Amino acid sequence: MKKLFLVSSFKDVVDIFANLEKDLNGKTVTFIPTASKVEKVVFYVSAGRKALEKLGLIIDELDISTSTPDEIAIRIKKNDFIYVTGGNTFFLLQELKRTGADKVIIDEVNAGKLYIGESAGAIITSANIEYVKGMDSVKKAPDLENFDALGLVEFYTVPHFTNPPFKKIAHKIVDTYSSKLDLSPISNNNAIVVNNSEIEVKSN
Repeated sequence: MKKLFLVSSFKDVVDIFANLEKDLNGKTVTFIPTASKVEKVVFYVSAGRKALEKLGLIIDELDISTSTPDEIAIRIKKNDFIYVTGGNTFFLLQELKRTGADKVIIDEVNAGKLYIGESAGAIITSANIEYVKGMDSVKKAPDLENFDALGLVEFYTVPHFTNPPFKKIAHKIVDTYSSKLDLSPISNNNAIVVNNSEIEVKSN
């Protein structure tokens, strides 16, 4: 049972999540803020954390870029959910691959663990992230050898589709890649809910 909840802005769709997932109180989340570590604007990290805490979830913050592969594997495996915040998608993928966290996440999600991906965290679930070069700086991931990502879904999320400051570039990505890739553009008020082969876009 593969379960993913992919969003542009978690705080804006937290009620959709709460309606889908019952009995959240006391459950644990591996909260991965790594994508935000190379960005100046990071308010969404604390906003996402607060939204999770309000649901009664216990946060176990794990920065992939400063943790050992063993520590990463143990903490991702022991918690109930995986939450990956927004930020720079290329830096995030670089660190996931460097530490082997990518393989741990893939295995856990394929085994049924719920994955919550916000913006960059949603983008990396696709097969390849090259399509977001216009949205994020590749220069922040100098050691990333290729753009092959987690491949957990067959579509390509385009976050912040109608929301500034990404509205223009999100539309450009859609114009450029819609004939080549199965794109799923979402606004900050949308959530893509994946249950195995069932995919549904929910809105506030």
